Amino acid sequence: MTTLTIRLDPKLEKALAQIAKRTGRTKSEIAREALERQIAVARFRELRRKTLPFAEAQGLVSDEDVFSAV
Repeated sequence: MTTLTIRLDPKLEKALAQIAKRTGRTKSEIAREALERQIAVARFRELRRKTLPFAEAQGLVSDEDVFSAV
């Protein structure tokens, strides 16, 4: 595992410390989880952007259209 150093403004650091204390997790665990979620969202958006033209060509314009087809 590697180390990442980031700078947090005091308000964000205080909120992170409070959540860590309340949940019994480390600040690193919370930050890692947040980064994993953010990366998953970014990947999803990229895949969606790439597949959107193909979906539209099939008449799938909304999320509801896709869910109905699947």
